[in-house]
Amino acid sequence: MVTPEVKGKMNHIVLVSLLLSVSWATYSSKIHENFIQCMSTEFNAYTKSFQTIFTPQSPLYSYILQSSKQNLRWLNSTSKPHLIITPFHESEIQAVILCSKKQGFQVRVRSGGHDYEGLSFLCKTPFIIIDLVNLRGIEIDIEDETAWVQTGATLGELYYAIAKRSIVHGFPAGLCPTVGVGGHFTGGGFGILLRKYGLAADNVIDAYLIDVNGRILDRQGMGEDLFWAIRGGGGASFGIILSWKIKLIRVPPTVTVFTVPKTIEQGATKLVHRWQYIAGKLHEDLFIRIVIQNVGGESTSNKKTVEASFNSLFLGGIDRLITLMNDSFPELGLVPENCTEMSWIESTVYFAGFQKGSPLEVLLDKTQLYKAKFKAKSDFVTEPIPEFGLEGIWERFLEEGLVFMIMDPFGGRMNEIPESHIPFPHREGNLYNIQYLVKWDEDEARATHKHVNWIKMLYRYMKPYVSRSPRAAYLNYRDLDLGINKHANTSYSEARDWGMKYFKGNFKRLVQVKSKVDSENFFRSEQSIPSIHT
Repeated sequence: MVTPEVKGKMNHIVLVSLLLSVSWATYSSKIHENFIQCMSTEFNAYTKSFQTIFTPQSPLYSYILQSSKQNLRWLNSTSKPHLIITPFHESEIQAVILCSKKQGFQVRVRSGGHDYEGLSFLCKTPFIIIDLVNLRGIEIDIEDETAWVQTGATLGELYYAIAKRSIVHGFPAGLCPTVGVGGHFTGGGFGILLRKYGLAADNVIDAYLIDVNGRILDRQGMGEDLFWAIRGGGGASFGIILSWKIKLIRVPPTVTVFTVPKTIEQGATKLVHRWQYIAGKLHEDLFIRIVIQNVGGESTSNKKTVEASFNSLFLGGIDRLITLMNDSFPELGLVPENCTEMSWIESTVYFAGFQKGSPLEVLLDKTQLYKAKFKAKSDFVTEPIPEFGLEGIWERFLEEGLVFMIMDPFGGRMNEIPESHIPFPHREGNLYNIQYLVKWDEDEARATHKHVNWIKMLYRYMKPYVSRSPRAAYLNYRDLDLGINKHANTSYSEARDWGMKYFKGNFKRLVQVKSKVDSENFFRSEQSIPSIHT
């Protein structure tokens, strides 16, 4: 029975909640009103701004906020922006930067929503999201072998646009077609063509950026230091990139792909061990990565085991590929029946994981194939891991649910580019990169804790087998376990730990650039480049 006293307390709670709700709605409405006034009167913003500003009360607010979150781990986060801006024109972005400074908001910029730790759409202090989903134009110049691509376009859209103009041109970037070029290029951006042509950022030749003062700058206007920094140093630390000019690369009319899976019982351990010695020394036309996962178990009739899939792109036909494999990696036992010839653009569909025969238009679908809750970490390997070290990995894989370890070989063109060419420093001396991933479906916080702890345990186990001083990591596989900026005025020494892992000796130069172009540290996040002036 509810007593009058309890009922009174309940009514009081309901009243307080209602008042808080009304207060929040009023506050949010006031923010919206002030922002509109700021953008329209003080900065004479493009009139479409009024149609592209969304408050928490807007019908489309939740849809826009959630639509491009790729890591479902952050789907129900309580960290929500006061406003979401989806600009159509650069003047809107200029106005948002200037008004955010004026009203004390942080800005987070989202192009594809793939930031592993959600830094493009999460923030612990009052903030605004600039979602560049409407800035996705692509202009291809086949005669000049270049393209301008707006930062909100996806890799899939870029690949599709190139293929519509030429069957012998492509671009060396990542496998996932829903990744936005904005974040991908600013982290370096590697994919299956890196041994032939380097990173995506290695092939950027110009850009347009809006700086902290609202100025639109091209390469000449921003200067070589800032242009250097945004190609692999994390562009969100320095400004908002509007578009990129890229150099297209040549691909043959026919390429060959194969995927050869091997379980532990089929000799996977010895094959992975051998792969380490030859993958980076193969002809630069041949890229063979390994995707390792646990398979079988309770949901199948098969015993749980570990499977290593040798997944390859060769820039040429089957006959030449078989000859190269017989000379360099005969242990895999590759035969023509394992291989499929196709065009380069068809290979992007293949590596994205779509079913054989899927139309090229799947590259334009912004729906991610494998959305899940996940945690990732990364390493670079400079010396082959011994067989007993690999066996220790398998043991740990068998203790966990859905886990992956992706090993991407370097060598070739990557060995020829100096560490200081762009901020991405992981060049000669690296045999391959490792990405570790654990995925789960459970919603409970303790499940997240369990799976995150498992991958941290695997990461600790790998310490003797990977790069040292520093233990390097890849910025595009963002990992806040490496360290964070605890407040707006993070010093160089506080950020140095994670900064050296991502950038090695280039970190110091990034800090110098940041201090020059954004001395007050307006563009900041938990892992943004610090300014020595704040």
